[in-house]
Amino acid sequence: MRLLCFLLFACVFSPLTRCEEKRIPEEKLLVVTVATKETDGFRRFLRSAKHFNYTVKVLGRGETWKGGDYMGPPGGGQKVRLLKEALEEMKKKDKIILFIDSYDVVFASGPKELLKKFQQARHKVVFSSESLIWPDRHLEDKHPHVREGNRFLGSGGFIGYVPNIKEMVADWKGEDSDSDQLFFTKTYIDSAKRKSINITLDSKCRLFQNLHGALDEVVLKFEDGRVRARNLLYDTLPVMIHGNGPTKLQINYLGNYIPNTWTFETGCTVCHEDLRPLTALKESEYPLVVIGIFIQQPTPFVAVFFERLLKLQYPKNRLKLFISNQETHHERQVSSFLQDHGKLYQDVKSIGPEKELDGTESRNLGFDMCRKDKDCDYFFSVDVEVVLKNEDTLKVLVEQNLPVVAPMITRAGRLWSNFWGALSADGYYSRSEDYVDIVQGRRVGVWNVPYVSSVYLVEAGLLRTELTDFNLFNSHILDPDMAFCHNIRSKGIFMYVTNMHTFGRILSTENYKMGHLHNDLWQIFENPVDWQERYIHENYTLIMKNQMVETPCPDVYWFPIFSDVACDHLVEEMEHFGKWSGGGNTDTRIQGGYENVPTIDIHMNQINFEKEWHKFLLEFIAPITEKMFPGYYTKCATPLNFVVRYKPDEQPLLEPHHDASTFTINIALNSKGIDYQVNEEERGANRSYRT
Repeated sequence: MRLLCFLLFACVFSPLTRCEEKRIPEEKLLVVTVATKETDGFRRFLRSAKHFNYTVKVLGRGETWKGGDYMGPPGGGQKVRLLKEALEEMKKKDKIILFIDSYDVVFASGPKELLKKFQQARHKVVFSSESLIWPDRHLEDKHPHVREGNRFLGSGGFIGYVPNIKEMVADWKGEDSDSDQLFFTKTYIDSAKRKSINITLDSKCRLFQNLHGALDEVVLKFEDGRVRARNLLYDTLPVMIHGNGPTKLQINYLGNYIPNTWTFETGCTVCHEDLRPLTALKESEYPLVVIGIFIQQPTPFVAVFFERLLKLQYPKNRLKLFISNQETHHERQVSSFLQDHGKLYQDVKSIGPEKELDGTESRNLGFDMCRKDKDCDYFFSVDVEVVLKNEDTLKVLVEQNLPVVAPMITRAGRLWSNFWGALSADGYYSRSEDYVDIVQGRRVGVWNVPYVSSVYLVEAGLLRTELTDFNLFNSHILDPDMAFCHNIRSKGIFMYVTNMHTFGRILSTENYKMGHLHNDLWQIFENPVDWQERYIHENYTLIMKNQMVETPCPDVYWFPIFSDVACDHLVEEMEHFGKWSGGGNTDTRIQGGYENVPTIDIHMNQINFEKEWHKFLLEFIAPITEKMFPGYYTKCATPLNFVVRYKPDEQPLLEPHHDASTFTINIALNSKGIDYQVNEEERGANRSYRT
């Protein structure tokens, strides 16, 4: 009892005892890293270091890297040489060096926590640890056993006092291409050196978290407006996260959140940094963009695509077009657009189906057009199935000032989008934990992702420096878009997708039939949103709200339903089919073969439009019917749907009659006028039509 009281007394009045050591001042810490080139990963590292006010010294700037890469044989010796040279100038014995990789590292906490945990390790040098041994498995048995945690050394990060680190690297005489991992491992497993230098491992990942071999152990921890990586196995919060080896995609994912890049409380904290604002520029000063348009398959609403392209809010004289069309079916739409609007653009290059280029060749050509054009600042790649509703899309992407950035687009009513949040082991799609939240807009920001497609902006400088290979889209095993993204990732270039704005969607091209004049009419099932925008009157949704229903006579209601385009397409489709009935009582198309009140018409089932017409009635007519006739419910069971052609003296047997139906829907397909007739100039013939 007396001894206990004495020890307690000593702890209170002697702060330098083991009970409470004096905290190491933060100014004694220097972060040292090697970066021969400023990559996207390096800039991310510096941003995280700045966030926590670390002092960073960068070695090797401007040098040629000879230390290999994580995909090849062991290397990294160049880092040891540069560190050894830098240590010669460091004289203070109480200086603490954190030597860390930078291209694939982010800080998750600041110097105060780092130094506290280093001090608690009670060694002069602390290395990161791994569960996997590399590069020489034969050395496994020579590693000291640990009571709990990882047993093997990781050379990607260590912290220690200058004299001890100097002693550790003093024996380095290797080449730049030799393995730093092997050098430090041999130092560590040499018991004499380990004791002399006073080295230990951060076995429970309190300071360093290497991701290789530990992906299942690491999760994001959101708490009190902060984001950390938590090691579930050891219940620790590492200060640094290292995407060593083949875990670059995982560190990219974690880097979307750490350090406090995105939180539930603040949202995205860096999305408005380093922007390239265009508002203050004259139109002549806008970056020059080459827009690559790729038509690779039969696609609905191509004419609408070009209408939206024309509406992009970007100076036309700062745009060049590269159009690759591989579909004969769409030559008419491309030709019409270029004939009417091609002169608005600074330059246009169009390649048609006669060149017989595949998707890979056409995309390589498009990108090379920008690469060789010294004035080209960006290449904007757009597939024709993309629906860009946001007219400011191109401006938004340019202002993001990123190497590769895509506007997030989705398929209506589905979780499909133009980006992948993760990759499987064989390089194909895998769903990241945040994918659904991003697609559904519950998390909004600018996200580093491993794959983008369909529509994206590429900074032209990359094409002239990093992505110089003409065959960017070529691969023996991967699709062109996957090959392109693989080539970008292999260069350490980041790809981003932004959902900071609503940009649009992507069409479904499945089951697109080309056996008609206006094939888009049949898209009510596959692309219902686009079908409605194209064919339903712009005021349809305001019918009930603004009381746009007229009543010309009791129980008859008149309201807008079809757009002018819908009217034209239906009429032209019927005329193209051309098999109008004779207008007599005998009609083999109907049950019984006899028509009491015959008209000159074409039935919807004659052009295989019956299912689509029924869908239209259910979606757009039934809701109005049920509003106008309360208490009635309709399934739109319609035994007969047809388009009637009216022409002077062409309907001799047509007379007043009663339709045997609960509701009758008549749609005038001509311009509004007396009796829905049109003159010669409007239609080209004195005819009118209705369904």
